[in-house]
Amino acid sequence: IYSWCLLFFLFPECIFICISSQFSPNKRKCAFKVTSQNDTYKTAGNVNGSVQVCESTHCCLGYYLNIDGHLETDALACNLFDEACPHATCRAQTLFNSRFIKCVCNTDLCNTNITWTPESKQPRSTNSFSVGMTIIQLLAKACPHDFCISPPTTKTSEIDIADIDLEHILSHGHFAAVWQGKYQGSVVAVKIFPAGWKDKFTAEKEVYELPLMKHAGIVHFLGSGRKPDNSSWLIVLQFAEYGSLHSFLCKQTTNWMLSLKLCQSLSQGLSYLHSDLHRYDVRKPPVAHRDLSSSNVLVRADGTCALCDFGCSTILRSLPEHRHWKSRMTNIEGPTQMGTLRYMSPEILEGYVNLSSSWCLMHGDIYSLGLLLWEIWMRCSDLFEGSNVPQHLLPYESELGASVTLESLVVFVVHLDNRPVLPEDWKLLPQGTALRELLSECWDCDPDARLTAQCVVDRLVSLQPCFFP
Repeated sequence: IYSWCLLFFLFPECIFICISSQFSPNKRKCAFKVTSQNDTYKTAGNVNGSVQVCESTHCCLGYYLNIDGHLETDALACNLFDEACPHATCRAQTLFNSRFIKCVCNTDLCNTNITWTPESKQPRSTNSFSVGMTIIQLLAKACPHDFCISPPTTKTSEIDIADIDLEHILSHGHFAAVWQGKYQGSVVAVKIFPAGWKDKFTAEKEVYELPLMKHAGIVHFLGSGRKPDNSSWLIVLQFAEYGSLHSFLCKQTTNWMLSLKLCQSLSQGLSYLHSDLHRYDVRKPPVAHRDLSSSNVLVRADGTCALCDFGCSTILRSLPEHRHWKSRMTNIEGPTQMGTLRYMSPEILEGYVNLSSSWCLMHGDIYSLGLLLWEIWMRCSDLFEGSNVPQHLLPYESELGASVTLESLVVFVVHLDNRPVLPEDWKLLPQGTALRELLSECWDCDPDARLTAQCVVDRLVSLQPCFFP
């Protein structure tokens, strides 16, 4: 009763929203068919068999692979973000010289019937290409009519990305789709941004191209490109064999040493990102990630983590005449600008972020880091000896459900000062107290009381020698 009363007084506008929602149109229904490689679309709405009811968009989406003039379905679902979809029918948009076909439409189940004419029925130009050719080989032949590559200034970007071959979609995020590809026999990831998210592409590229950004805890940046008409933008990255930390934890449990390896490499990457470095007459300024979540951390084959997805990040520039850092951002318009809702710190949820402080945004990253450490340790079999390891849950999923709201998080996290539940059995473990203290000092309600990323690294190193063999 207390929570509901508090919610009522804090958010009176919810009365209007609830009343008006009764008169809102029915939610969009889309045909649903995905593979395990693009099951991220399950999060776009409720699925019932072959139909999905969209949660936050009115657009249905279809992705198809063109194989010798025959379309093979890659994904049918609600769109993950609300882009423009003015057509009632699924009109084909050809991507990458018609090898891939996309359509978006705005009527129920419209993505089941795509309007498309095979290449074989169209006049063939002298520059026609077979499906087997690589995507960037096509770019090299077609530029400036296709992608024109704009290589970054760092040495690692000096690769011939004309040899990249796109294979299949790995995941779809709010801002971009990630494809698996190959470059000179090595597997790479290619992140493709639609035109509407050029600002996210630019922000992410700027972080990757900072001097001294090469670190084991940060995914390796290989290059970038764009279409001359600005219809899409791409970033090429090192491939992580196990995918996101979220998918890794969903699929398997860990032992103590592997979980510690995940935690240490994750914390080391964040510590490096936050660091202010001066080497070789160049400088890497501190960077606040601002969207740290288990979906934005990758896991390599050796069991180490790498940070990625810097579209929401902020580079902090120092002003010589002041003691404080000044963010390139001059104001914060609300928590929706700050990343993934359930990982937002209490001060960000409330909108109280002091930009005059040199560490304000980094404090938010540390709160998110604490939640990630909790996610990893909740899948460690050595921490649940004699009992079943819980299934992987996101922070606050057991308490607030799979779809959290800003209002429920403000009440639960800010006003009631609750955090994810820690197992009682941890109190009996040799270093159970150390684990609990580390987490509590990462997600403390007072931003200034939280540890730095380097302090987290040091704490994790001290845990290793005297715990499990």
